[in-house]
Amino acid sequence: MMAIAAVWISVLLLGGGFALDRTLTNLVRDNSDDQLEYVLTALIATAEIDNWGEISFNRPLGDQRFLEPNSGAYWQISGEGFENFPSRSLWDRSLEDRDRHIDDEPHFYDSGQFPGEPLRVVERTVTLPDSETRWTFTVASSLEELDEQISRIRSILAWSFAALGLGLFAMAMAQSYYGLSPLRRVRAAIQSMRSAGTNSITDPLPLEVEPLVEEINALLAHTETQAEEARTHAGNLAHALKTPLTVVTNAATAHAPDLADTVIREAKTMQRHVDHHLARARALGRRAVGHARTPVCESAEAVRRAVERLYPNTRLDIAGNRGATVAIERQDLDEILGNLIENAAKYGGGSVFTTVDVEPEAALCEIWVEDDGEGIPESERTRIFDRGARLDTGKPGTGLGLAIVRDVAQIYGGDVELGESEDLGGLLVKLSLPRSG
Repeated sequence: MMAIAAVWISVLLLGGGFALDRTLTNLVRDNSDDQLEYVLTALIATAEIDNWGEISFNRPLGDQRFLEPNSGAYWQISGEGFENFPSRSLWDRSLEDRDRHIDDEPHFYDSGQFPGEPLRVVERTVTLPDSETRWTFTVASSLEELDEQISRIRSILAWSFAALGLGLFAMAMAQSYYGLSPLRRVRAAIQSMRSAGTNSITDPLPLEVEPLVEEINALLAHTETQAEEARTHAGNLAHALKTPLTVVTNAATAHAPDLADTVIREAKTMQRHVDHHLARARALGRRAVGHARTPVCESAEAVRRAVERLYPNTRLDIAGNRGATVAIERQDLDEILGNLIENAAKYGGGSVFTTVDVEPEAALCEIWVEDDGEGIPESERTRIFDRGARLDTGKPGTGLGLAIVRDVAQIYGGDVELGESEDLGGLLVKLSLPRSG
């Protein structure tokens, strides 16, 4: 990150320095040209024609450099048919007249006519009063002084921008260091949390990282909840398997004559417990993946097609809001509805009616599954959710269907209730699940 910052600072400073150098250089050159033009104007203003038709001045120029030989400041007046009238600073030299062209306005150009002394020249052609001759007034100045000024400006710019660049880079480093200090404090707090064995960050931290700390604490709490649920399920499964294993062990130790029957019976019991806890574990795992969105009617139709193969003489009807969706994985919804609709077909009298989204305005999506069977007495509606609980032992089953339905629904924030169907007279199962989106 600092390397990128250094590159950008360098690029910006180079670009800014180049633009400022061009601007200041042009300003210095323009100022020098203005001074030359000022001297040229003053030279023309003081020039006049004497009685012999020669050029003379009514007052001397104020710049003493024009009187010092080879001073770097020169002027010259030339006219056709007259000898050149040079400044004393030219000494034994003269300024070249370029093709004797006519410049009615000031004309600037660079000249190398003096070896080792480049010049900046301005010239203008005028006709003085009482003279028909077109006189060319030329003023020249050595570029050495101008170039020295520009070099001095560039040196100042280079050192200034170098210092500015170093300062900006130092400020960027300091900003990064102090800007990231809250994250370092978060890191230290996480390390302290790990060494202390706590499951949340409680150290006071800057306001800038409070949202991050809240998310971390929420994630830690979610992870702890999942771990606690896993420990609880493992403990429950171990406790549930303990009794069947003890029964089998005792029967085997005592060489009981019905050992085979005992093993089969207790193995079925253990299988029921394993199936139950596996269903819960799968639901918990899928819930942790993310927010699901499952259409209820698609799942119900798929379950109906499967149940119709098992119970071809049972009428299965589905009605309600076909656009209803719930925040539950499709596999879990299929398992829930499969248990409910299959139970209704198995224990009902031949008619099963499923209503999707009974109250569309409610916070939870409510799904009703009704049958025309004998129903469940109100006194048994709580016990029927226990693992392995069955009222009709004459039909095959494990007694885990409703227990799995309740546990999976509650994992996703829903619930299930039992009642009596007013239309069909049998059992009414009210399944509530959170809506998606």
